[in-house]
Amino acid sequence: MTITESILAQHAGRDRVSPGETVWIDVDTLMTHDVCGPPTIEIFKREFGEDAKPWDKEGLAIIPDHYIFTSDQHAHRNIQILRAFAAEHDLPYYYDVGGDDYKGVCHMALAEEGFNRPGTTLFGTDSHTCTSGAFGLFSTGIGNTDAALILGTGKIWVKVPETMRFIFEGELPPYLMAKDLILAVIGDIGTDGATYRAMEFDGQAVYDLSVEERMTLCNMAIEAGGKNGIIQPDAKTMDYTKARTDRPFTPVYSSPDARFHSERVYDVSTMEPVVAKPHAPDNKAPVSEVAGTKLDRAYIGSCTAARTVHLRYRTAESFSATANAHVAAS
Repeated sequence: MTITESILAQHAGRDRVSPGETVWIDVDTLMTHDVCGPPTIEIFKREFGEDAKPWDKEGLAIIPDHYIFTSDQHAHRNIQILRAFAAEHDLPYYYDVGGDDYKGVCHMALAEEGFNRPGTTLFGTDSHTCTSGAFGLFSTGIGNTDAALILGTGKIWVKVPETMRFIFEGELPPYLMAKDLILAVIGDIGTDGATYRAMEFDGQAVYDLSVEERMTLCNMAIEAGGKNGIIQPDAKTMDYTKARTDRPFTPVYSSPDARFHSERVYDVSTMEPVVAKPHAPDNKAPVSEVAGTKLDRAYIGSCTAARTVHLRYRTAESFSATANAHVAAS
């Protein structure tokens, strides 16, 4: 079985599962934020009762991060609902806005707070929950109703996806980053090319990447329609995770007899930096094709690639490219 199939089999209490099967699985972690948290709580209370309690306080992470710096009263009301729910149930992992516990973008917070444990299952009310698959776990986005079901039962119904394998061979050149690799993939297969399939990333160049960079690969699986993105754990994964949690976990790997829907192999020594032109992630072009294009404004702050390593790299590149570069805080 592939790593995705193996994780789902373990959490379904099965020896094996096959693509296309639908199975009930146990959930290790549920994440929600300020956009989807309030409706999830509303559905949970309506279906399980006003006095119902979350299935596992240790498995619930609430991380407001979308509409937090705004004067909009509806956005503030969402935060108030989350605060009240966290206080009502004495939730240990509610990361409130404006305090020392606040962690920023939910997908990075999940990593830094030790929720991304290899071999586990993680569901979140955000399409980019697939980011966490960089740590060798099954992680995917869900809607509010499914989240409410998990909140009450700790279980969810999942159709086992086929797995597409993307192998990046060779030593990663210093001018390539994970964003170049994933844009190359999406440009080749299209924004629906991996619909409801796992996207497994492999090869020397992938393991040359830092853990933070691998998150970019898995983050954009959803831009190709993928159910989840995943990378088998290695020493970097284990070191990062063990430094951030003492909760037990058992890494899982693809077996030698794993069968894949398809495989694509890339030689990174022949690749150059890639950009996505307007107005779709699959409208790819090598950077040489668009060299000289004037940039009026560039935004570095999304969940795709706005971690410290990216901010340092791109700020340095901006200032080296032009004396007139201006970096604004946001």
